[in-house]
Amino acid sequence: MGHNLVLPCFFRQIKITGQENIPKTGPVILAPTHRSRWDALLIPYATGRCVTGRDLRFMVTINECKGLQGWFVRRMGGFPVNPQHPSIKTLRHGVDLLCQQESVVIFPEGGIFRDGQVHTLKAGIARLALTAESSHPGLGIQILPIGINYSQAYPQWGADARISIGISIPVVDYVNGCVKQDAKNLTQDLRTALQQLSNDRLVITNHPALAQTSNP
Repeated sequence: MGHNLVLPCFFRQIKITGQENIPKTGPVILAPTHRSRWDALLIPYATGRCVTGRDLRFMVTINECKGLQGWFVRRMGGFPVNPQHPSIKTLRHGVDLLCQQESVVIFPEGGIFRDGQVHTLKAGIARLALTAESSHPGLGIQILPIGINYSQAYPQWGADARISIGISIPVVDYVNGCVKQDAKNLTQDLRTALQQLSNDRLVITNHPALAQTSNP
């Protein structure tokens, strides 16, 4: 696809680790940190069809269905969600995708944060996963934590990117009968995994003076 040509030309270096952790079959929720609109191109580059033979479906906020990212998300069959007022229809669509053994990308922080820190995760990703798993026993959903870092807060041409893919989290381990508490436990463990992946700040600290002020 086009992003496989654009990305190596735009970035000086793209370092990917942990691709062996990507589930090749079964329903998967990819849960990356969100640092730039380039994330929506880098995630398929690192985990999509050319790597696993599987296409990705994106669940993004309404505001992110704009510009380059919005164009790409729509071409990928992505769909928007209002994080302030998520609808039952969106939840059902997400459950249906997982029941169809799809790979769904959801940014659990709910927005772009450029300070390199993992911010409070939205509870929706855990609730979606638990709803699908508990209503379809044996579904076997995995949540794949992914850390994304750039050498520039606002990546420009010649920046470096690092994608660190962690070990997947089996959702069934969190189905214990109390949805609220189960979601809290799953969300906390996902945040811990993302924090560990985001601790590798080598790419960013290599170029401390390259932060820009424009928004790609």
